[in-house]
Amino acid sequence: MTLDRDIIILSAYLVSAALFILGLRYMGSPATARMGNTLGASGMLLAIIVTLINEEIIRYELIIAGVLVGGVIGVIFARQVKMTAMPQMVAVFNGFGGGASALIAVSEYFRLYDAGTEMSLDTSVTIMLGVLIGTVTFSGSAIAMGKLQEIITGRAIRLPLQNILSAVLFLVILGLAVSQIGFEANPIPFVALIALCLVLGVLLVMPIGGADMPVVISLLNSYSGLAAAAAGFVIGNPILIIAGALVGAAGFILTQIMTRAMHRSLANVMFGAFGAGSGGAAASGVAEGATVREGSPEDLGVLLAYAESVIVVPGYGLAVAQAQRQVRDLADLLEERGVDVRYAIHPVAGRMPGHMNVLLAEVDVPYDRLYDLDQINDDFERADVAIVVGANDVTNPSAREVVDSPIYGMPILNVDHARNIIVLKRSMSPGFAGIDNPLFYNEKTSMLFADAKDGLNRLIEAVQEN
Repeated sequence: MTLDRDIIILSAYLVSAALFILGLRYMGSPATARMGNTLGASGMLLAIIVTLINEEIIRYELIIAGVLVGGVIGVIFARQVKMTAMPQMVAVFNGFGGGASALIAVSEYFRLYDAGTEMSLDTSVTIMLGVLIGTVTFSGSAIAMGKLQEIITGRAIRLPLQNILSAVLFLVILGLAVSQIGFEANPIPFVALIALCLVLGVLLVMPIGGADMPVVISLLNSYSGLAAAAAGFVIGNPILIIAGALVGAAGFILTQIMTRAMHRSLANVMFGAFGAGSGGAAASGVAEGATVREGSPEDLGVLLAYAESVIVVPGYGLAVAQAQRQVRDLADLLEERGVDVRYAIHPVAGRMPGHMNVLLAEVDVPYDRLYDLDQINDDFERADVAIVVGANDVTNPSAREVVDSPIYGMPILNVDHARNIIVLKRSMSPGFAGIDNPLFYNEKTSMLFADAKDGLNRLIEAVQEN
């Protein structure tokens, strides 16, 4: 490879890295997220094109076939996967990223083994890291996807002595990895290492309940980035190292944000089996014999029509019903009457970070109407009506008041401070944490038992009649 070609490739990689960083910067705000996504994708496209200008590539047929097949799959996913299934798709992508990085490490290992080349210390270390992180990410993401898709139960599943078993397995994996570093390559323990890493990924995610899936997805995303960075070191590709490091760092920062939003440590998320049991009244603070008040759409329509301030709290139930358009239509109708309508977004609402923001952006809800927990929590006490659409744990007052509650200490939206509360919910079933919600029994709360889309349509009709 000539010096000029080296300079061109490295310069292109520098531009790609700059586009990745700018893309992450722009994706920090809903208003600029689309531009950030475009910049990041452009940087990756440039990096791929430049990487393919390589004298060592003998035939391009398989590369072209892979690009075409992958492109078709990507288009189908983008058009066919519903927003409710977006967390599952993210989990799949995390798994594919980790698996691809692991395959790079595995192929490099066997290339060196077949050539009889002794692996250097840095090469063997990065290969082992790539295999460990990549395969754990692959199998862990497969379990996360299965839980989210309800192929397997979303409840936390624990084996006897689960944490001890995982720790012992990790130590065995480390021993096998060390045996490959600085010694003659041996495929048998290496294959055993791959198999055990796959098992470790399963053991790490199975004990985690559905309520923690947003954190798990963020963490697995970080793992996939670290695996990519390790793969970059294995094959000596600087842009893969940079991109992997950025993804790994961004995923870890997001994981920290999510755990803070839940007032829990990462260790508690990974090993606490949150959601493993079913909570009862004692864990929720609901008084024995408490009753709920069911409101009619007509009465609630009057309440909304003559309100001055309304705060909408979206949750996973809104995503399941695909009711974001109805939320926007109701808000538009109220705003035409002079009502101030805002949206309160909890960091862990839904099943992945930013789930609610993306849903509302789909129907062009103005970005300046979206407020996070810290921005809007103090305003609930001045709101005439708070409308909870399919949210549960993130509005549960027991997080503030009941020490024995599994969600105690988790910052929640202060919906119970509003003057009037409307809750749209299909039933009284608990949320992911498995405990009842005292908000539903609050004397200010009116329950509207319905699918979110149907319930919002009935509210829209009731407001129009006033």
